[in-house]
Amino acid sequence: MAKKRRKVKRKLKVGRIVLALIILILIVLGVTFVISKVISDDPKPSNEHIADDNKEEVTSLNMIMVGDALIHSSIYNDALEKTNYNGYDFASMLTYIKDIVSDYDLAYYNQETILGGDEIGLSDYPTFNSPYEFGDAMLDAGFNMVSLATNHTFDRGEEGVENSCAYWKQHEDDVLYAGSYCSLEERNEVKVKEMNGITYSMLSYTYGTNGIYVPEDEEYMVNVWPTDLAINDPLNDSEYQAYKEQVKKDVEAVRDKVDVLMVAMHWGVEYTHTPTAYQEDMADYLASLGVDIIIGSHPHVIQPVTWIDDTLVIYSLGNFISAQETDMDYAKMVGLMPSLTITKTTKGDNVDIEISNIKNDLIFTYYSGWRNFKVVPFSSPDIYDYISDASRLYNEYSVVVKDMDETMVVSELG
Repeated sequence: MAKKRRKVKRKLKVGRIVLALIILILIVLGVTFVISKVISDDPKPSNEHIADDNKEEVTSLNMIMVGDALIHSSIYNDALEKTNYNGYDFASMLTYIKDIVSDYDLAYYNQETILGGDEIGLSDYPTFNSPYEFGDAMLDAGFNMVSLATNHTFDRGEEGVENSCAYWKQHEDDVLYAGSYCSLEERNEVKVKEMNGITYSMLSYTYGTNGIYVPEDEEYMVNVWPTDLAINDPLNDSEYQAYKEQVKKDVEAVRDKVDVLMVAMHWGVEYTHTPTAYQEDMADYLASLGVDIIIGSHPHVIQPVTWIDDTLVIYSLGNFISAQETDMDYAKMVGLMPSLTITKTTKGDNVDIEISNIKNDLIFTYYSGWRNFKVVPFSSPDIYDYISDASRLYNEYSVVVKDMDETMVVSELG
């Protein structure tokens, strides 16, 4: 299933505008013989413009997404043991995923736990801090888009955010990151990337920071779009609507500068497969603003994938990697890995953007004795080596993916 987002009229080329002005001036001056001479000497430019207007150019890129990188102590301790306690090696955990991501132009994930580095002390729930080496492993695996706005962004305060900013700043040429910044100027900067002739950008917001106070003059450290400001009538709460206006400003600042705009949303209720009224309201609002793709996280379990008009909405990708337990029928261990194709068709002044070829692969986080972590796609023939109940789980969670749109494709079981 594919959706076309919009047609864009391009501005006339400068050369054509200048030529028109020259001809107009010459006509006003009555120097018509000069115009005749120009046209008779070289009629080709006019023909070339006609040819350009009729020429169709098509370019595309493909994209893959995964959910929460929730780095519990058992995960980074496992990575530590793999190096004989000399640094952290997460590479083996991502072997299957790296093989898949290498086929994609864009690869997104949500950095649930702050990468503040071990110099400030690594930590687990409820206030996380993770080693830089996890980010290194994800970059090595091919990920080049990351959302940083989560309820754990401020777990280690300003120091954690500053370290995270410094880390991602080192990789800004190769990675598009959004949601957490170290200055207001950086927060308001319009970041545009281009690949295969297609420009794209991303915004990122979280519902809150687990009650940890973010100083008013440093709110740029994490983008917050609260969803629980009022109890009686939250969707009409005036403060909630005020935050909507800020989001609108953010979207409008970038919308016309890119072909594709994505928004990462950290929202919803944990461990529930059904989107809340807040999520649906926010998704409707973002769609009305012209956002192309909405990428949801936070529930730690998967939620449906659907369309709102021409906006693709992934309500929750679930966990990508975590040490959350196997209760709830492995729900916290089964994540979603959607992929899609973005096609740009240019003909004269018209530009069409199409999102198509949407496929949803289920993934499973394996571990044994809080060690030997590995993320395995259900489409891999090896999946039964990691979960004997793979067939039943595949059927159960495929239903969740398609709950709001039966046309959604779930990749076949390996």
